[in-house]
Amino acid sequence: MVHDLPANMPSKAAALRFPHERTFLPRTKLAYVHLRNLLTDAKRDRAARVFGYVAIWLPEELVMLYMQEGEVVNATSSIDGRTFEAIPIAAAIGRVPTEPELGEVTFKEADDEQLACMFCAQTMPSEPWPDELDPRNPRALFPYLAATTFDGTVEIIVDSTVNYLVFRDGTVTRGFLVDGGVTQGALVERVRRLFPGTERRAVPDLRRWPVPPPLPVQAPPSLIKAYRELANTIIAALVAEGAESAPAVAEQARLVLCDKHPCLDSWLPGGRIAREPVVDSATLSAAMADWASELLWAATPESTSPEEILRVATHDRRHVFQSAGLFDALPWKVEF
Repeated sequence: MVHDLPANMPSKAAALRFPHERTFLPRTKLAYVHLRNLLTDAKRDRAARVFGYVAIWLPEELVMLYMQEGEVVNATSSIDGRTFEAIPIAAAIGRVPTEPELGEVTFKEADDEQLACMFCAQTMPSEPWPDELDPRNPRALFPYLAATTFDGTVEIIVDSTVNYLVFRDGTVTRGFLVDGGVTQGALVERVRRLFPGTERRAVPDLRRWPVPPPLPVQAPPSLIKAYRELANTIIAALVAEGAESAPAVAEQARLVLCDKHPCLDSWLPGGRIAREPVVDSATLSAAMADWASELLWAATPESTSPEEILRVATHDRRHVFQSAGLFDALPWKVEF
């Protein structure tokens, strides 16, 4: 099926295709799909709790949502289809209008190792090739990787398809390929089709990375919201106890800790709240614990205690904060 490119969408980004195992939603106009309902169904339906990705072609960018067991765990964005950046999950979903007139979306199942390869290729700098090597020449490429016992991933982009080869000790052990449904036959033969020959004239573009780390999992938007509200609650509680300087102390604590915890630069009260942080739950909890500790050591009046302030402020969501590791990172024992 031929799809019209979304208006203003750079053709390279709009034409990109990534490997997949199954298709849950073929590429469809966004106007016909309620994205938030799609993501909610993926969480509720046990059969849909899969690993995969949702690709969303908006008029001016391509947004990728990465999913594990039906949950959105990370997101990236690209304007040109070549340079990507990790973006907050809430921001990625928020960029899709509730009633979109333009754009397209697809939902694909993909192996978790493939997701790690994709995210690595989109967010980490690639390793350079030797000057004397032409990686587009398979007769030179594969002997070189074998001789150097290369461990890592090679991305091959050709004819708008994005393909990944996984190497161990210089040998291809897995391939995630977009080959028009041709999944039968030896992997070597399928890889050969990616290079110029009788079946293909386009010259591939190749990049490589070390062994990708597991797909990073961002802190859920609900946890970020809970911490933002907790910060406001702690400051308000201190002011109510007579510590009128608490907002200023909170901001000073944030500034002092920004180098250690960059995520504090994006959203804590009193500072710039221009964006959601791109951060995992453990890192966010450690940052929040350090910030709360600095604030409570400096601003808690004699009429109360840090433990009491924290007990009251966290009570309603104590199980959420416990699971996120907040209480383990605090210097006080909070009892309920």
